[in-house]
Amino acid sequence: MIDHSTIQRIIDTAEITEVVQDFVNLKKRGVNYLGLCPFHNEKTPSFTVSPSKGIYKCFGCGKGGNAVNFIMEHEHLSYPESLKYLAKKYNIEVVEKELTAEEIQQQNERDSLLIVTKFANSYFQEKLHKNTDGRAIGLSYFKERGFREEIIEKFELGYSLDVKDAFTIAAKEAGYKIDFIEKAGLTIVNENGKFDRFRGRVIFPIHGLSGNVIGFGGRILKKDAKAAKYLNSPESDIYHKSRVLYGMFFAKKSITQLDKCYLVEGYTDVISMHQSGIENVVASSGTSLTVEQIRLIKRFTPNVTIIYDGDAAGIKASLRGIDLVLEQGLNVRVLLLPEGEDPDSFAKSKSSGELIEFIEQNEEDFITFKTRLLANEAKNDPVKKENLVREILATINNIPSDTLAAQYLKVCSEIFNVDEKPIYSEFGKLRRQRKKKIEERKKRLVIDKNISHESSFSSFIEGYYAESQEKEIVRLLLHYSDNTLYTDQEDKYDEPRNVSVAEYIISEVLHDDLEFKNLIYKQIFQEYFDAISSGISISNKHFTSHSEPKISELAASLLSSPYKISDIFKKGGLHIETEEMKLKRIVPETIIAYKRKILEMAIEEVNGKLKLAQEKDASLDEIYQIQSESKKINTILNTISRERGWVKFK
Repeated sequence: MIDHSTIQRIIDTAEITEVVQDFVNLKKRGVNYLGLCPFHNEKTPSFTVSPSKGIYKCFGCGKGGNAVNFIMEHEHLSYPESLKYLAKKYNIEVVEKELTAEEIQQQNERDSLLIVTKFANSYFQEKLHKNTDGRAIGLSYFKERGFREEIIEKFELGYSLDVKDAFTIAAKEAGYKIDFIEKAGLTIVNENGKFDRFRGRVIFPIHGLSGNVIGFGGRILKKDAKAAKYLNSPESDIYHKSRVLYGMFFAKKSITQLDKCYLVEGYTDVISMHQSGIENVVASSGTSLTVEQIRLIKRFTPNVTIIYDGDAAGIKASLRGIDLVLEQGLNVRVLLLPEGEDPDSFAKSKSSGELIEFIEQNEEDFITFKTRLLANEAKNDPVKKENLVREILATINNIPSDTLAAQYLKVCSEIFNVDEKPIYSEFGKLRRQRKKKIEERKKRLVIDKNISHESSFSSFIEGYYAESQEKEIVRLLLHYSDNTLYTDQEDKYDEPRNVSVAEYIISEVLHDDLEFKNLIYKQIFQEYFDAISSGISISNKHFTSHSEPKISELAASLLSSPYKISDIFKKGGLHIETEEMKLKRIVPETIIAYKRKILEMAIEEVNGKLKLAQEKDASLDEIYQIQSESKKINTILNTISRERGWVKFK
């Protein structure tokens, strides 16, 4: 955790105008500065920076805050990461608190891996530009691919010498431990010795959202039937392939501004499109799309266009996985490039304007594209047509919106030239099955598997309002709803199931018949419940751009407010480095604090009743009834107090 005095020094030193001017062209207007907002498209400047107040405010989209908030919003960094960003800008030494032995080991390991990959990235770039073989082989390859010098530098492309252990030796001589070099996936260690994983390959660094290099992709240049053409870093503490999209660090700002993301397959596709002026593009790096990757896109926009080359077999193989995108509620469009073209080659043959024009004129919604593609296969074969209609209906069934699904049913009927009635009848069966699964999911949400008490609050909760606790729960939902809290496995033969923060919170609140009293918090909670019980993910953007102004204002406030430890935890003397690292403790602690608050208010009222009854010389039966109620509440309160110390997940 960053020392409090250091945080204050960073905040005091960071001049809002200097920070914003790194990203926005500002012009002085009176005592303030004015510019075009970096968070939404606008032609007339409404983005104001006030040096005297140390804040920025956009009167178009409503975003505002201080220098730290701006870096958090613009660079999509956490609060601690934003502080470190500003500390680096102003040459302020960051002082962090002493961590526990476990925290030190975990943090040191991650930091060590990031330091090693940073060294490797510099090493590979140096070999590309300054080594004879690097220039003759690696740099020549990139130039032959048509990449200009500035784009090679932007993406920090490199080259690994075709020598058994050249990098490994260089890293060890620079003082890096072989243990971390191996864990970072840069060196292979076996009984035959130590080998550079990427030797003889051009290097594509893979950046995390904050810009750190977390892994590498390497393409072999010589012909070797036994070697893979492309090789990626293995999984590590800093690199999880299923959660990463190549180019997202470079694309996130453009994706947010344009509210659209282009999805391609490979590294060179992304680089060529950037070189052509289209920056809101990311790549799945040749892997099937995962839910984590889809949710990563959804953090920045709900609109994605998938660009395919003319390979029919490849398209059919990828169609099966893209149903996941629809399940997550994204608006999916498809662009099929001319035969023989891929995004890399096509981008090089067009100017930025020509490329954008081609995309806008030729992209189509995913359902229409898939229906038309499969209809061409079926032709006049009635059996094939029936099977393909069923497949399309199954895809449409993944769309959460009934209205949108109905529109696509009509499209399906027209393209396949079949009557709408049997299509609607068949789809109705699928929809009923889906709704049945949703109801089962809802029931499962209210099953409590982690809290031992069996008592319900239903007779004690009426009328009690724990505003600060409700707000804290909503804040956790907005920030971390999709984060996995723990893995559940009812039986050793069952598949493990990841339980998200949102699922746990909803389950706990519903288990005890609790209900938020603040209507805004209540609606946000309800919308999370509806989304999760329907099997879809719901993004922060859903709330920050909500049709209800009070919800959008609250969401923007909670998402942009500075990171701070909740008062709930300050009382316990806890010091937390980052919330995300401690969710397994923070989330159940917050729920317990919420329940405790309600029970404490209930017990206070019951004690007041008891005192009043005794003063009025009430009957023994009346006093006994009040005491019995007090005892029940105290029993639950004591149970929760005991749980406060042990609720953790593996």
